[in-house]
Amino acid sequence: MIYKWIGAVLVLVSCGGFGFAIASGYRREEQRLRQLLRALQYMECELQYHLTPLPDLCRQAAMETGGCVRDVLNKLARELESQIAPDVSSCMRAAIEDYQDFPKRFRRLMLQLGRTLGRFDLAGQIQGLQAVQASCIQEQKALEQNRDMRLRSYRTLGLCAGAALAILFA
Repeated sequence: MIYKWIGAVLVLVSCGGFGFAIASGYRREEQRLRQLLRALQYMECELQYHLTPLPDLCRQAAMETGGCVRDVLNKLARELESQIAPDVSSCMRAAIEDYQDFPKRFRRLMLQLGRTLGRFDLAGQIQGLQAVQASCIQEQKALEQNRDMRLRSYRTLGLCAGAALAILFA
C-alpha cells in the first residue's frame, strides 16, 4: 500500500515539475529577448557615436548583457576575427549552431541581426538594428500578452495531469 502512495506522489511531482519547467522556459525566453534588446540598443548607440569595428562592437555588447546572448555575441566576435565565413550572416549562423535549445523566434531575430550587421553603410546598419529592435519588442509584447494566465495554466495542467495519472495507476 505504501508503494502505491510513493508512486502516486512521484507521478504527481514529476508531472507538476514538467508543468513548472515549461513555465520557466517561457520566462527564460522573455529574459533572452530583454537581453537581446539591451544588446541591440547598446550596438546602435555605439555605432552611431563611435563607429566601433564589428568584432569589438560584438564583444562590447556582450559585456553589456548576460546569459546566452553574451555567449553568442562573444562567439560571433571570434568568428568575425578569424574570418572563416565570408560574411556576418554566415558567422552568426556558426555562432548560434551550438544553441539548439533556442526558440524559433529568438533564432530568427539573431539571424536577422546577422543579416543586418556589416552589410550596409552606417545609416543602413543603424536602420537594420532599429528594425531588429522593433521585431524584438513585438515578440516581447506577444510573450507578455496573457503571460500570467498562461504560466498558471502550464503549472496547473502539470499538477492535474499528475493527479489524474496517480489516480489511474492507484
